Amino acid sequence: MKKLGRILLVVFVVLLLLVVIGPLLVPIPPLRDAVPADLLADPDSQFVDVDGLRVHFKSEGVGHPTLILLHGFGASLFSWHRVMESLAEQGQVVAFDRPAFGLTQRPMPGDWEGESPYSLPSQVSQTIGLMDALGVKQAVLVGNSAGGTVAVATALAAPERVTGLVLVSPALSSHGPVPGWLTPLLRTPQMRRIGPLMVRSIATWGEQTIDLAWHNPDRVDERTLEGYRKPLQVQNWDRALWEFTVASRPTSLLERAHELQLPVLVITGDDDRLVPTEQSIRLAPELPNAELVVIPACGHVSHEECPEAFLAGVTSWLERYVP
Repeated sequence: MKKLGRILLVVFVVLLLLVVIGPLLVPIPPLRDAVPADLLADPDSQFVDVDGLRVHFKSEGVGHPTLILLHGFGASLFSWHRVMESLAEQGQVVAFDRPAFGLTQRPMPGDWEGESPYSLPSQVSQTIGLMDALGVKQAVLVGNSAGGTVAVATALAAPERVTGLVLVSPALSSHGPVPGWLTPLLRTPQMRRIGPLMVRSIATWGEQTIDLAWHNPDRVDERTLEGYRKPLQVQNWDRALWEFTVASRPTSLLERAHELQLPVLVITGDDDRLVPTEQSIRLAPELPNAELVVIPACGHVSHEECPEAFLAGVTSWLERYVP
């Protein structure tokens, strides 16, 4: 029995060493063909400094109201390309890349002190900071999926700056994208080393998720795929996406939904498999001043898959509630 005990102890120690030291020894190959964000910018791309962060944005239209467009997880401002020009007929429209996505600067650990620039509070500050930098006093925030999370958090933090919300399949789950018990593990040196390597798989399964986001994947054309692939060419995209994951926290936004007294439009497709349609349908009555639009034969990204129906719903709502 003593011999068996010693053997089990040795096995345990070896396994422990593998868990503790093994990830630190895993070779991390450099990203292939990664380039600075500037080399991927479009002719209409613009950059502005917000809270020390170089933010990539595009702007169309002039006048009132101003619409600020917030994309979802894994996307970029490109996701608004089918509706931005038409929305600009209503006023000024600004779409920007949230940190860890698109062509916005991707700071690395050691580049900041205090709150991570990838956290939700920082994204709220960055949204308001972008408005300040562009001279926008008030705006309607249009957020898809995780962008809806940022839109709601911003409206709660600075209600005087937000005149309305358009929530497109908003991801407002209270438990957050990462379980709270898992967060300390993600911050360990071992996971910080191999985490970026793990998220590189998004280059493979990301396109499967795109198909899942559409009711009819046949509508996903090559231009759409290229628009989603483009940010995966930016230097440090993998490390930034891991930092974004590490910075994720549970929220209390659902519990505070009743505080949103401003006009709200909730839009969802009737076949949303990422943020289930039923979730958005349940959300609308919980908001004091909300309308609901459910688009038939449409999925998670109605502004991309069903732009005409999306624009009809938003335009009608704007005309009635945002003079």
